[in-house]
Amino acid sequence: MDFYGFYTGKIFDAYQYLGAHWEQNGVIFRVFAPGASKVSLIGEFSQWQEYHMNQIHDGHFWECWVDHANPGMMYKYRIYDNAGQAFDHCDPYGFGMELRPNSASIIRDMNDYQFKDSKWMSQRSDCIQQPLNIYEVHFGSFRKPSELADDWYNYEEMADILIPYLKESGYNYLEIMPLNEYPCDESWGYQSTGFFSPTSRYGTASQFKKFVDTCHRNNIGVIMDFIPVHFAVDDYGLANFDGTALYEYPHDAVGVSEWGSCNFMHSRGEVRSFLQSVANYWLTEFHIDGLRMDAISRAIYWQGTPERGVNMNAVEFLKYMNSGLKERHPSVLLAAEDSTSYPGVTKKVWDGGLGFDYKWNMGWMNDTLNYFRTAPEYRSENYHKLTFSMMYYYDDKFLLPLSHDEVVHGKATIIQKMHGDYEDKFPQARAFYMYMYAHPGKKLNFMGNEIGQFREWDEKREQDWLLLDYPLHRSFHQFMTDLNHLYMKHPALSEKDYATDGFQWIDCHQEARCIYAFERVSTNERIVAIFNFSNVEQKDYTFKVTNAKKLQRILSSNQSVYGGKEKRKTIELKSENNEFTLSLAPYCAEYYLVK
Repeated sequence: MDFYGFYTGKIFDAYQYLGAHWEQNGVIFRVFAPGASKVSLIGEFSQWQEYHMNQIHDGHFWECWVDHANPGMMYKYRIYDNAGQAFDHCDPYGFGMELRPNSASIIRDMNDYQFKDSKWMSQRSDCIQQPLNIYEVHFGSFRKPSELADDWYNYEEMADILIPYLKESGYNYLEIMPLNEYPCDESWGYQSTGFFSPTSRYGTASQFKKFVDTCHRNNIGVIMDFIPVHFAVDDYGLANFDGTALYEYPHDAVGVSEWGSCNFMHSRGEVRSFLQSVANYWLTEFHIDGLRMDAISRAIYWQGTPERGVNMNAVEFLKYMNSGLKERHPSVLLAAEDSTSYPGVTKKVWDGGLGFDYKWNMGWMNDTLNYFRTAPEYRSENYHKLTFSMMYYYDDKFLLPLSHDEVVHGKATIIQKMHGDYEDKFPQARAFYMYMYAHPGKKLNFMGNEIGQFREWDEKREQDWLLLDYPLHRSFHQFMTDLNHLYMKHPALSEKDYATDGFQWIDCHQEARCIYAFERVSTNERIVAIFNFSNVEQKDYTFKVTNAKKLQRILSSNQSVYGGKEKRKTIELKSENNEFTLSLAPYCAEYYLVK
């Protein structure tokens, strides 16, 4: 390992040196604990009796060789602080961990699975000019073997369940909520104790590799949540690791997050090297195709509060990490979950930006959902909530998210957010999703949204698949499937997401009628999208499309197969001097191909 690079925060491969590394005749254990007075190794191979670890290099690293240790065995480090007190910790660089509430690390052979996804890896891209349709899942509650909270399918079993559903439903990327090891189910993985350990809830590292490999061989990309801002406070994890604040700030004013977890101290080179190595580890060892980085606003600003100022050390860390990851893995996706207006999140680092590929468009999400919560009689005065997004859209490369955060904690699910009673919610949700899929920006939808689930998400229960026995939900699911496949098929909806000539308003001043119309353009295709978000039919609406002789309808949210009232699947409009006239049903959206 490059020790100077480790201390200065420049390396991405610390996990290849630190941790437990199995060789044919034993295991070498190494841990970084500069504040410790003594470190011992305990584990199954010693009946949990202490093995002395030797100080190496500059005395801040500790090492021990055990010739009768093997993959699958558990171990911990017993770390003595300067006062002589001992605390047992899991391995910060451990490749496996026990299921909570147990906390030992587990030796893994990281070479015991061979990937067969070379074709996928050679062809994958950042999707900037391609469709990116992401299905976000919580691994343990998509489907469950039983109603028991602790009963889960493993990684291999889930491949047989989830991948066919993704292909049938028209998604090309899967985003998984954190799979690093974590102690509290209710944290969903966002408060981690094992950053290098695929959670044992669903199996082993090799099983997860097989899951990713199977996704790739079915042309499904895999994005994983990564948390570079904070970690769990559990005393066997990173907190006060060697008797000192090694990974966290020593002062609670900036050391404790709003969730009660410990904030990483990004000014320390050792911490930066740790986090950069975590990110590179998942991309390298598991062939992960992208990282969605959580709570980036809390890294940009002290405690996520702009009034407290920019945390320049954390900002520089993000820049260095992102540029380093893109150098090593040019085709991966790096997405920032950031709700602030900090400039240049998706600009290249050499151009003054943070170097992400995508930024979650939280403003679009909030404005749009608030609009659809509003009663139809008040939508005219809120008309420009839906036009505002294009005022700032080209400031960054935005992704449109309807994530797990929008369907929990009393916020109501997506379909429940639609105004009105049960039956009124479905046509509005169909029109809403057609607006989302025509709007520039890549797409992300959380599991359950596509079946019109009314119950808020609960990590202990599987999705309410029984809803598909009910006609409105079954029709809505069919609509979402057809919309997804249409999005994947038509380049006008994705090729020029970030080019200014890829979008053009046709009409954004129908305040009284709540009609919107715009055009999406690719190199060889034009699609016109028209929306009536009022609760009354809009008759004889006339609009102009330049250089268009005909418009062929390719999708309507009001078709009877989706629960609407119109039976015709396609219609063709002919122009009079580039003008077209049509009538729009209440809560209706339509797509037209320009001929």
